[in-house]
Amino acid sequence: MSTNLGQRARSHLSPLAVMRTACGLALVVSVAAACDKLGWKEPQRSETGGEVDNSFKPEKIKSVKGVAIADVRAAVAKRLQRPRPKPISEAQWKHAVKLYAEYGGSPIWLDGDGLRERRTKTLMTALLNADADALALDAYPLDDLHRLLATLLKAKRPSAELLGDVDVVLTATYVALGQDLLTGQVDPSSVSQDWHIKATPAQVDSALGRFLRDRRFDITMTQMRPEYPEYADLQKQLNRFRQLVAKGGWESVPEGKALKAGDSAPAGRLTALRDRLRVEGYDVGALTDSGKDKGTVTAVYDRRLAGAVAQFQREHGIGVDSALGKETVQALNVPATFRLGQIAANMERYRWMPRTLGHKYVFVNVPAFRLDAYDNGKPVMNMKVIVGAEYKDKNTPVFSDSMQFVVFRPYWNATDSIAAKELWPKVEADPTFLDRNDYEIVTENGKQRIRQKPGDKNALGLVKFMFPNSFDIYMHDTPEDQLFEKDVRAFSHGCIRLEKPEEMAQWVLGWTPEQVKNAMESGPDDRRVNLKQKVPVYIVYFTTYTRDGRLYFGNDLYGRDGPLVAAVKNGAQPTVSSIQAVRLLRDLAED
Repeated sequence: MSTNLGQRARSHLSPLAVMRTACGLALVVSVAAACDKLGWKEPQRSETGGEVDNSFKPEKIKSVKGVAIADVRAAVAKRLQRPRPKPISEAQWKHAVKLYAEYGGSPIWLDGDGLRERRTKTLMTALLNADADALALDAYPLDDLHRLLATLLKAKRPSAELLGDVDVVLTATYVALGQDLLTGQVDPSSVSQDWHIKATPAQVDSALGRFLRDRRFDITMTQMRPEYPEYADLQKQLNRFRQLVAKGGWESVPEGKALKAGDSAPAGRLTALRDRLRVEGYDVGALTDSGKDKGTVTAVYDRRLAGAVAQFQREHGIGVDSALGKETVQALNVPATFRLGQIAANMERYRWMPRTLGHKYVFVNVPAFRLDAYDNGKPVMNMKVIVGAEYKDKNTPVFSDSMQFVVFRPYWNATDSIAAKELWPKVEADPTFLDRNDYEIVTENGKQRIRQKPGDKNALGLVKFMFPNSFDIYMHDTPEDQLFEKDVRAFSHGCIRLEKPEEMAQWVLGWTPEQVKNAMESGPDDRRVNLKQKVPVYIVYFTTYTRDGRLYFGNDLYGRDGPLVAAVKNGAQPTVSSIQAVRLLRDLAED
């Protein structure tokens, strides 16, 4: 099986060109060559490089290849009443029907002389290159497209039914590909992602219609995919790992006793370790023999190899200690195919994200234990964070909301769950527990609750940042600064603890360091300060990402990768049937 279909398609597949000739439609290999032969001028280009198309006016078509437009519209309407093309989903079919309603039932991909050549070429090129986005090609009606386009090419006088079928299947393909690029192929709720950032059907309808009307359709088709630099980085890594998988991936590292730098171990085990790390691009050096131990040839787990292991740990969500322990060996032995699937899965997660995040916003990636702040689209601050522990009811969900205010020297009102499980038992066991930890019992609505007074012992530290949401998640300071020294930082009850709360307060409020320090240390308790302008906050879950040119596989704290990797399998590695279907369409283009 080819594991680099998109690259091969770009190098061998000429864009689909549907040219007008006296004999009818002809798909040719080279657009430029065909234009020269037919005297067709190079299309006008916009300043941004896209082809300018001022001809897209479906409502003004009078006939198609001699077939009255009324008959073609009737054929389109009749086709829309029949079952949707396989494997188009019901939601995608509804979007297609709405798109036709927007154009009064007129054909979208046809004009007076047949197919709209530039738009069809653009759509087909995007479709045949969709695997570069790790999209499953078998999600599109490739067989129907090939059959109908081939039939249309052979028809001297196409029927209204054929024209209607061609137009509707092209529209269904456009909608499916567009929706997949805009919002992803997989519903997050179907694969246990706890993901609560989602586009609405109305937004999809609006985007599909807007892009279709754009005079630079070739450019707007490319703009459907996420334009984050991180997404483009993952595309490169997708290609790299497909090549690794095509070469067989890597062999497993034998289990054995934990090793520290300077220890001796069987030479075969260390050779396997070096080979494994080398395949993924780590600098491991040469093997250093250490003689024999009980008849077994041994080698040294030297500092250079231990350094490579430390870098691997750093880039795979493992506590960095340079030692070859059980967790590290398990991570080394994750198959290359699964790592490829993780890259595809995280590209899918980016497609679940909004296309624009705002000019000023906060971005917290839970598996990376990191917060990044952006102003005018540029990073201005980053810090370590502590997130929800990796067990039930303590994980941090994926959602977005807007920060509205900051509270200095806050009270911490323990939730009923935390109080019942962690605090009331301690109160009953130790009468001094409340006073020693600055807790007090208050009565709210006739019910006793535990809260912690403002101050240095307060679990929220000296400041919290509020973006009201249904999950009751917020960001805050912490008195336990030592936890930021840990590589894996999942200790909270779901909220997000900040390494640099003072800097965050300065940034969101526009205050000086002195103003923030005074408010935290000596200002009035439970002081609320509203932000002049709300700041969007995105709490996300990307387990694969790049940083400083390096690929990281973060800590899959909540075990969300497995279901999603399985769901995007056919996008990570195209199926044999989809490759064959693409070849047929390619051959049609080259015929």
